[in-house]
Amino acid sequence: MVSHRYSEGVPPGLPTWVNLANLFTLIRLACVPFAVQAILREEHGRALALVLFAGLTDTIDGTLARRFGMATSVGAYLDPITDKIYLSAVFICLAIISSVPRWLVAIIFMRDALILAGAGVAIVFFRMRQFPPSVWGKASTFLQIFCALVVMIGNAAPGSVAARWAPALFLPVALLTSFSGLHYLWRIVSQQRAARLGLATPPRAPSGIW
Repeated sequence: MVSHRYSEGVPPGLPTWVNLANLFTLIRLACVPFAVQAILREEHGRALALVLFAGLTDTIDGTLARRFGMATSVGAYLDPITDKIYLSAVFICLAIISSVPRWLVAIIFMRDALILAGAGVAIVFFRMRQFPPSVWGKASTFLQIFCALVVMIGNAAPGSVAARWAPALFLPVALLTSFSGLHYLWRIVSQQRAARLGLATPPRAPSGIW
């Protein structure tokens, strides 16, 4: 009889978090330095291929986790952290080669730092432990990914529509990113205030903070 561990694609005896879903996440994380190298060397076709491959692994690990019972607590943290590392590395490198303005990257990182600081205060002083992402946070992340892809497509194909329209995305990304960060902090404050008044309790659903 085939064991449950084998049904998940993992031999028995390994830690419970070791499965195919998390393996694809680790593969995506391992691709980061190669994508960084390709962007900095301005090997735009290779860089775009690596980023698209990363997106494919993200889709695969999410599907495996949801539809085939491979979700783990380690994966719940590892997946969004890997995505954030990858996206941050891509934007930094694109700024270094002047494909995106540095002020845009600064706004993205200031937003993330603001969220982390707010979450840290909530954890230390208010004992909040779970921070489900807001719809605005998801929207800003999606727009950041879309912007990075359009810029990279434009780099790989200088005469394309993407090359002409990429700069038009910079301001919308900056505005939505800024708003999502402020909205997230406002929501943390509102939830804590409601909890103290006995109107609600801090969210408990396991999730990342982005």
